Amino acid sequence: MSQPRSDREERLQVMLSGEELEAIDTWRFSRKMPSRAAAIRELLRLGIATQGINLASTGQPSSTFGVVKGGNMDRDKTVE
Repeated sequence: MSQPRSDREERLQVMLSGEELEAIDTWRFSRKMPSRAAAIRELLRLGIATQGINLASTGQPSSTFGVVKGGNMDRDKTVE
């Protein structure tokens, strides 16, 4: 049975060192993130937020967890 297609159309491949991946996994598990991808999207969101740009909100299931588009986007500022 196939899952519904998300609105994520772009794939980004990133090469990481073992140390970087371990840091991401440690951060992910300490916050009970559902996947590495969700953790990396959240880290991106947090990093972007430090620049004063409020993107997608947290507390969404993995299927709606995104940096720009998410479950409650009508209350958040979006960047195009």
